[in-house]
Amino acid sequence: MKSIIVSMVAGAGLMVAGSVLAADMPELAKKNGCTSCHAIDKKVVGPGWMDVANKYKGDKEAEAKLVTKVSKGGSGSWGTMPMPPQDAAGKKQAEMTELVKFILGLAK
Repeated sequence: MKSIIVSMVAGAGLMVAGSVLAADMPELAKKNGCTSCHAIDKKVVGPGWMDVANKYKGDKEAEAKLVTKVSKGGSGSWGTMPMPPQDAAGKKQAEMTELVKFILGLAK
């Protein structure tokens, strides 16, 4: 009986944590359609942002690399599915930088 209760409490805690992560998704990500391919804590079409943050943790050039990757698109870093360019014209660099900073801040 104790194990059932512990499992239920743990499951409820995970559901709450998932809701908190979803609620923490920046409006900028929603506005730019990032959420159709990315989630904070799991792979959707592209990698989960926590995985990205952990991969680049400690890389002093990560912000610049990722702003370029998001802006111009690319493939190969996370599999064969290419990410289309999100700002090929370079008009949303401040938004791309803000999103990348958010993503990198998720590192554990």
